[in-house]
Amino acid sequence: MPRMLDVSEDVRAEIGDEEADRLLAGENAPGSYDCTSCRTPGDSEHEATSTVLFVGEETAVLAFAHASCIPSQVVQVSEEQLQGAVRSITGDEFGGAAPEQAVLGITSGLILIEGALHPALVVEPTAPIARAGSGSTTDEFLPLLIEQGFVPVTDVGRMPSVLSGWSVLLAMGQLHAILQPGTGGGSSQVSWWQAHQPLQVTEGWRAAANRTQRVLVFAAPVGSIGQQPREDLLRDALEKAASDGTLVSAAMPLAGT
Repeated sequence: MPRMLDVSEDVRAEIGDEEADRLLAGENAPGSYDCTSCRTPGDSEHEATSTVLFVGEETAVLAFAHASCIPSQVVQVSEEQLQGAVRSITGDEFGGAAPEQAVLGITSGLILIEGALHPALVVEPTAPIARAGSGSTTDEFLPLLIEQGFVPVTDVGRMPSVLSGWSVLLAMGQLHAILQPGTGGGSSQVSWWQAHQPLQVTEGWRAAANRTQRVLVFAAPVGSIGQQPREDLLRDALEKAASDGTLVSAAMPLAGT
């Protein structure tokens, strides 16, 4: 059954006319999918759907999104970013099934360290993250981050070291992205995490970020932190994760205001 798909010229150029035509005919496109942008369910049989091709150095993954969220496009990402986001790929290289992806949940809060409040972001996936193609079900989220330069946390009350090449993008007082070094070297950066819609932060968080020009980023595997309604409960959850050996962190320069 034909799908309500949009395949942009850029995507068609990457995957070829034959594969694009198969997608449009409904041969390789899923009926239902999780939108790669807003992460809510979509249905390519009944609503306009964009094809989004994520291209790394060695891997290409085709995903789907509501056309109202993002247009069909090719997105260049680092191989590490692509492999970290995609837990498993089935079917052929460009089709067969949408990639199974874990969403990175972000919580903002203020953390008291050495008598001063510091702006912090806590990153926790919604599902385990395994290395793509490994066939393993082991959660590799922390090892992947440690390979990127994050450091295991034993004491939440100690300042983490600065992670070179990474930054937190704030614009007009809203959180837009966490950026990591691009694969081409130099000063180029790519999004490691990007908000579908800019996230509001509190005035206190923004003031602390502008004062320190630095954001502390903590990360833990799925199920370690949870959505904590208060900053004291968030601190307790971080300390428990640290004591369990399931917390890593890094300090990142603030980009923007």
